[in-house]
Amino acid sequence: HVQLVESGGGSVQVGGSLRLSCVASGHSISRYYMGWFRQGPGKEREGVAAIHRDGRTKYGDRVKGRFTISKDDSEGILSLQMGSLKPEDTATYYCAADPQWWHLKANYNYWGHGTQVTVS
Repeated sequence: HVQLVESGGGSVQVGGSLRLSCVASGHSISRYYMGWFRQGPGKEREGVAAIHRDGRTKYGDRVKGRFTISKDDSEGILSLQMGSLKPEDTATYYCAADPQWWHLKANYNYWGHGTQVTVS
């Protein structure tokens, strides 16, 4: 199955931008529906953005218009460009892959270990 490793997290000021990356290995990401999820302190894991195998995208209401998900199938990289960041975007961000479902529910089959984003 696919293995996922996130990077790019860090501390950023309110209104700033950050780009997260997720490198996949083991299998081509072209075989999967891919997504970004996040989990803040004391909160449930939340769907941020998802990308279909054919490139169609969908976003959670809290990030629509501020975040952009993209992928490079040839390089095996999933990205999340985040802008106009707010303190409530503070969370651990996870990359996920699923062979069957394309949605923003946090029941994907394969997960990375996460990368921390702090906005203050």
